[in-house]
Amino acid sequence: MTGTGALGRLLGIDEDSGVQFGGLWIGDASGVLVGGRNPGDWGLNSLTIFDLNLNTDKLFGWSGGSFGTQFLQFSGQPTNILAGAFPGFDSLEVTPPLVRQELYQLWYRQALFNDKLIVRIGKMVPTFDFNNVVKPVPVSDPTAAIPAVSGLVYTPIFVNPTMLGVIPGYYNSATGITTTLAPTESLYFNYGVYDGNLANLRQTGLEGPHFNGYYFHIGEVGYAYRLGAQRKPGNFGVGVWGQTGKLDSFRGGKEDGANGVYLFGSQRLWFRKPDLDSSGVSGFYQFGANNSDALLARQYVGCGLTAFGLVPGRPADTFGAGLAWTWMTRGDRAGHVFFPSVPDDVPLQLAPSQLMIQAYYQMMLTDGFFFQTALTEIPNPGQNAAIPSALAISFRLLVLF
Repeated sequence: MTGTGALGRLLGIDEDSGVQFGGLWIGDASGVLVGGRNPGDWGLNSLTIFDLNLNTDKLFGWSGGSFGTQFLQFSGQPTNILAGAFPGFDSLEVTPPLVRQELYQLWYRQALFNDKLIVRIGKMVPTFDFNNVVKPVPVSDPTAAIPAVSGLVYTPIFVNPTMLGVIPGYYNSATGITTTLAPTESLYFNYGVYDGNLANLRQTGLEGPHFNGYYFHIGEVGYAYRLGAQRKPGNFGVGVWGQTGKLDSFRGGKEDGANGVYLFGSQRLWFRKPDLDSSGVSGFYQFGANNSDALLARQYVGCGLTAFGLVPGRPADTFGAGLAWTWMTRGDRAGHVFFPSVPDDVPLQLAPSQLMIQAYYQMMLTDGFFFQTALTEIPNPGQNAAIPSALAISFRLLVLF
């Protein structure tokens, strides 16, 4: 469920009836302070999502089922290009069109065999279910629970750069099936297959499904655990993926699909007040690689730290930092993605790699309202090696309703 359901309660919807209605609004302003392609320029972005969820057990006596649908509205400006950044330092702006209204999700979910097997079919966002490093370990002890592993706002924390261009996600969701087998509370196996026409340069979020040979397959196994005498929560996941269909290579010609692997995990590192509250420090790590010259990124590593409740008098505030290092494809045509005015017959490469270091502070203004500031250093912007190092800042307001 996106949001808190407060909008539904305001409209008089009784959640005990099996209906939840909520959502979120995110607005941000990001600018390049020094360097990049357009120093001194700013981009403004606004995202609204409305979420309706129906519990079939409460509504119809149909055990284990639920319907979910989301509507997305986005209005934005070119932002990451100001710094010459790929992947982006601001995750809110992704790809044109930068003004869109779409049916973001529409799915049915059925849990079977006492939640050991779960199947979801429809239009959905696979990055919620696969390689989701920000999703915290579910624990029954509230003193060990955290709302999210990190509050970083750069793109790699939400989607591994080595899958950008093939995995459906924000804001290009896609139709498919996700299956989860969870034989224990700690172990799960996920497999999904989706309309893969994002790799065919189609805006799958704005379109219906296409069955034309372009499919995205992904499988993941994950395990959650409690470590040491203080039972610090941790988890990790390992996955493989494959994209079918003929893909345009940045070295010229066509490729027959693409494949890749990834790894991620998080670990609670320190409890400031064990058994009293959840304040302390958590860490995460990420890795990804693929075999394709049709994708902009070939390898990726990332890591970060997050502090919870360490500011006196501000128990709900968090701050942290992350590092994202992406190695690019070396195809002579790759740079034309970001410099379309350069003639196609002129070789134009990306930078060999891009390093991003981001630090943020997120404060809770009141229940459901959060404001954060993020500062990002990009020593080697990925869109081209000639772009000078960039220092960018982002201000973001998040409202859950």
